[in-house]
Amino acid sequence: MQEKDNTRRKVLIGLTSAVGLSGLPFVATPFIAAWNPSARAKAAGASVTIDVSKMQYGQQIQVAWRKQPVFVIRQTKESLAGLKKTLPKLSDPNSEAIDEPYRGLNLTRSKSSEYSVIAGVCTHLGCSPKYHPEVEPKPWDASWSGGFFCPCHGSMFDMVGRVFKGVPAPTNLPVPPHFFNGSILTIGEDGGVA
Repeated sequence: MQEKDNTRRKVLIGLTSAVGLSGLPFVATPFIAAWNPSARAKAAGASVTIDVSKMQYGQQIQVAWRKQPVFVIRQTKESLAGLKKTLPKLSDPNSEAIDEPYRGLNLTRSKSSEYSVIAGVCTHLGCSPKYHPEVEPKPWDASWSGGFFCPCHGSMFDMVGRVFKGVPAPTNLPVPPHFFNGSILTIGEDGGVA
């Protein structure tokens, strides 16, 4: 009788163990998944890639990176030549007041001599400046030579995002880390390094 009970006990222990082990993945999956970064965390730091080959000269496009607008502008030769005219109006023409990753590399303030890549958030109170590339008198500046105007409080920036003197915005528009691989622009990484 004892031997029968031992056999029965072993069968019950085996069946219970098998059922318990089959449920282990269901218990462990949420626990292990909790270690992974959330979709929100991934989106907060994920880089963005765009093909800029179809952009027209003088065109600005807006992309979102880290839930913030980033302006990409394909500069014309005329707009780059006009940057010298705005120098006397600028508060920080060489971006010395901010940590600028590509300072002195190109007139565009980016890794490209043709495209500017700048954060589209005014450094005053976080509004989004509007792109006005036309070289013509504007209500906010009779000698406007193109650039960005923030309608919230009147801050002005030139074609590459440098702030004018005497406006509420304290600094130039920041330049996010980026790099070009041919016509593919990656925003959020600097040459493949996150």
